[in-house]
Amino acid sequence: MNQPLSIRDAYLMGREHLAASGSAEAPIEAEVLLRHVLQLDRAAFYTGWNRPISEDAWRWFQRVLGERATGRPVPYIVGQREFMGLTFAVDERVMIPRPETEVLVEAVMNTLTDRERGNTGTPTPVRGGARERDAGSRIQDPRSKIQIVDVGTGSGCIAIALAHRCSQAKVYAIDVSPEALEVARINAARHGVKGRVEFLPGDLLTPLPSQLAGCIDAIVSNPPYIPLAQRGALPREIRDFEPAVAVFIDGDGLAAHRRLIADAPGWLRRAGWLAMEVGAGQADAVSGAMRDDGRYAHIRVLADYGGTPRVVVGERAASA
Repeated sequence: MNQPLSIRDAYLMGREHLAASGSAEAPIEAEVLLRHVLQLDRAAFYTGWNRPISEDAWRWFQRVLGERATGRPVPYIVGQREFMGLTFAVDERVMIPRPETEVLVEAVMNTLTDRERGNTGTPTPVRGGARERDAGSRIQDPRSKIQIVDVGTGSGCIAIALAHRCSQAKVYAIDVSPEALEVARINAARHGVKGRVEFLPGDLLTPLPSQLAGCIDAIVSNPPYIPLAQRGALPREIRDFEPAVAVFIDGDGLAAHRRLIADAPGWLRRAGWLAMEVGAGQADAVSGAMRDDGRYAHIRVLADYGGTPRVVVGERAASA
C-alpha cells in the first residue's frame, strides 16, 4: 500500500469485492467487517470517514473479505450477533440468531405477562418490531417462580433473553450438542444470568428432572425444521457453515414439532404454554397437529415482522 487508504477507500473496495463475490448485502457487510477490523462503532466509523487506516488493518480487512467470499457468514467472522437488544457470541458451533425468532421470545413474554395480570385466555398479540417493545413487559415480581424450558437452545439467545427480561424466571436450556452448550454458557455469563439458566445436554425434553413434571409455565423451541432433502437448495451460508443438527431434519421437517406436541403436556402446568418456531408453509400443519392432539387450547399462529406465519402457540388445556 504505497499511499495510506482512508476508511472510505477501504469500504468502497470492500463493497465492490463482496458484490463481485455474490453477496446480496455487500454495502452493509463491508461496513460491518471494516468496523470489526477497526473496532469502531457506526458513529465513529462515519465521522472518521477520511481517516487513513494502517497497513495491518488493511491486510486484516483483506483477510476477512476473503473469508466472506468463501460464504462464511458475517456473524461467524465477527464472532457475534445481536438478538433482542443483546449481543451474543456465535461461531460455527451454533446457529446464527435471526430477527424472526424474536417473535418467539415476545410470544412467551406476553403469555407470562398475561398470566400475572390474571388473563389466562388468548395471549396478548405480538407487536411489530423491536422498537415497539415496552420495557414494562419485564416481569419484576410475579406471584410464584416462573419455570421456562428452551429446547434446542444453541447460542442460548432465547433462554438468555427470557431470563434477562423476566427477572424471576428459572430457565432450563436444553441442547443435544455439548459444543453449542459451551457457547450458550459463555453468553449466559456475558449477560449476567448464568445463575438462573441451567444448561442440560440431551434430546428435546428428555433431560428434564422428573420433579418438574406438571410445573413448567412455558416450553419454547426453535427446533430444526428444514427437510434434509432441501439442503442443496439453500444458500451456502446455511448449507455449508451452520450446524446441520440445528437446521436440518429428516422427513417433512416437523418430526421435532410432533414430538414436542406429544410430550409437552406432561411437563406443562395447567394453562402452561408450548410455543414453537416453524418454517414458511409449516404453520397450518403444526397448529393442526396441536388441535388433533386434543390437549391444547387457545392455539394461535403468529406472524414474524415480515408477515410470514412463524410461531405456533398453544395452551395446555384443563382437561389434559
